[in-house]
Amino acid sequence: MLKPGRASPATGRQAGAEAVEVRLIGLIAKGDLQAFETLYRGYFPRLTRFLDRMTRSAHLIEEVVNDTMLVVWQKAQTFDHTSKVSTWVFAIAYRKALKAIGAFDDPVDADCDDYTGQSENEPEQEFGRQQMQGLMMQALDALPAEQRHVVNLAYYHGMDYGEIAEIMECPVNTVKTRMFHARRRMKTILSPQLGERP
Repeated sequence: MLKPGRASPATGRQAGAEAVEVRLIGLIAKGDLQAFETLYRGYFPRLTRFLDRMTRSAHLIEEVVNDTMLVVWQKAQTFDHTSKVSTWVFAIAYRKALKAIGAFDDPVDADCDDYTGQSENEPEQEFGRQQMQGLMMQALDALPAEQRHVVNLAYYHGMDYGEIAEIMECPVNTVKTRMFHARRRMKTILSPQLGERP
């Protein structure tokens, strides 16, 4: 157990990663293409996971990632250090995705297999994991969009309520309320599947 006042190794790594990203943004603001490519490579898998759960469309994912990173390239000099780089980038992606979803006429569906990784588990374990992941995705998809985005950012991207509030441009208490209702609804949806009482 860590004593008060001592940072965990994970906290140290996060601070180091943030410092690297801040430095990259500074270089990008000066037109450094190599720094941009480094940041792009680092964010591509994170943004595709986020956008997969938000849009469920491979076409939109690629479009929104590219639009997001174009804004990062063009607006790097406007990054004011009042938030983490990741919060800033995800907020851009969130707004771009909402706009793209609103403009997209075709129904969106889960055709994003290209973005999922392969597991090396035993076949039985892998089947159970995939089955549970499928149930979780169904429950997540059944949530209203704003609740789904809160769960996505919190559980799949490790963001705290303050960061989520900044990304979604709403008060922290609204994020907490959405999370409360999302958890309750997901439990109600999953309980019969898992043989539990809701």
